[in-house]
Amino acid sequence: MQRADEVRREVSKSYGLAVTKPADGGCCCGPAPAQKGVVAKLGGYTPEELSALPPEAVVNSFGCGNPVALAELRPGDVVLDLGSGAGIDLFLAAKRVGPKGRAIGIDMTDEMIAKARENAAAGGFANVEVRKGIIEELPVESGTVDWVISNCVINLSPEKPRVFREIARVLKPGGRMLVSDIVAQDLPEEIRASAALYSSCVSGAIGEAEYLAGLRAAGLADVAVRDRLVYDADQIDAFFASEEAGCGCGPADLPPELREMARSLAGRVWSAKFYARKPG
Repeated sequence: MQRADEVRREVSKSYGLAVTKPADGGCCCGPAPAQKGVVAKLGGYTPEELSALPPEAVVNSFGCGNPVALAELRPGDVVLDLGSGAGIDLFLAAKRVGPKGRAIGIDMTDEMIAKARENAAAGGFANVEVRKGIIEELPVESGTVDWVISNCVINLSPEKPRVFREIARVLKPGGRMLVSDIVAQDLPEEIRASAALYSSCVSGAIGEAEYLAGLRAAGLADVAVRDRLVYDADQIDAFFASEEAGCGCGPADLPPELREMARSLAGRVWSAKFYARKPG
């Protein structure tokens, strides 16, 4: 548990620094939308979706895919966003569920929570609530959520089986989840040991098969990958280019040999959208 707490502290510190950087900084999993729209393009966000959100929610986006795009959210639903950050997916979900629904965000980083609440006020989102907590122990009552979404966050958890069990706990019977996340296979030990690459969503990633097995072990059903994007060398390199631009999601002085090794991971790192349902 001590090691897990240390990992969470480092990740929280990295993202706290990232959100307090100037608005033209990069992001963890690729350059921010302000930088030629790379994240918006790779993540599946449309210009119409982004233009309807508070600019600070877009610039401070750290995701690897748009989980709301494939989620079948309905008016009146209660949606829970794990690691909601500055709020981009939280606000898109809030628009989908409407004034009779609720969008609840969970984040462990004070700076992110403050930014999300500021953005919610700026966007007039009366149906949005942001709570402080860790995704391994959600401050949410059991069986109260219609949908769980998340965007490039669970890979950062040092205790992923706990996260999967918490998702199953908070979902209503018949409730569903759709999360975008980074997965990887056959990572060299040097990559696994890198703190910089952990906060950059790479070295903490597990394999797709292990991810699916973890969801099933938590008691979820109909587990499947709905979509995936396998990264090439240039896309992987964008993770670390954003570091040098001042992302804050890890040290900018990544050793050249480690950076080159990361580029060699082309085809072994990808984003996937994982779907599951709680039986009942």
